[in-house]
Order: sequence, then C-alpha cells, then structure tokens
Amino acid sequence: MISTIGAIAVGGALGAVMRHGVNVAAFKVFGDGFPWGTLGVNVIGSFAMGLLIAGFAHYGQPSPQMKMFLITGLLGAFTTFSTFSLDVAVMWERGALMPAAAYVLGSLILSVGALFLALALIRSITS
Repeated sequence: MISTIGAIAVGGALGAVMRHGVNVAAFKVFGDGFPWGTLGVNVIGSFAMGLLIAGFAHYGQPSPQMKMFLITGLLGAFTTFSTFSLDVAVMWERGALMPAAAYVLGSLILSVGALFLALALIRSITS
C-alpha cells in the first residue's frame, strides 16, 4: 500500500501537470489579456472539491491515502482555491457568516497586499 506522503506526492505531481495544461490551453485559446487559465482552475477545482466532499459524505469515505491523493495532492496542486472555497462553505453552513466574510476579505486583501509588499521589498533591495 502506498504511504500517505506518497499519495500526496503523486497527486500533487498530477495536479501540477493538469494546472499547467489548463493554463497552456487557455493561453492558446484566449491569449494573455486575462488570466483565464487561473480562473478556470479555480472554478474547476472548487467544483471538483464540492463533488468529492459531497460524494464522500453521501457514499462513504475513501481510504485515507485516496483522500490525501485527491484532496491534498491533486486538488492542492491544481488549485489551492478549492480548499479556500471549502473553508468558506463550511463556515457559511455552520452559520459563521461574519467569520466567513472576514476570511474571504482577509484572504483577498492580505494575500494580494503581501504580494505587493514582497514586490516592493525586492525592488527596493535591487534598485
């Protein structure tokens, strides 16, 4: 039987290749004027996360290794947005609307802000 780490690694490799394939296809079809590939993997990954989580809840849990392969490895490398989406959905369904909203806004503002901060830091060091 494959180890949990092995399952995550194999799923991660496959997910990363799939993400690259979607990005290349989107670039060929739509060009580079908008990040269609990233949007596509985020939507597809979130939909796949919903299918898997609901399927596990209604039809039974797979082995821990299969779950790690699919959720942490495959979808984790394909898009972390699917995990973000699941986190928001879980909070929403538990009635934690304010924490869910704070998580969405905080993730967006802090993550994009952190990227700009890092860009400014490196630019200040290298100029």
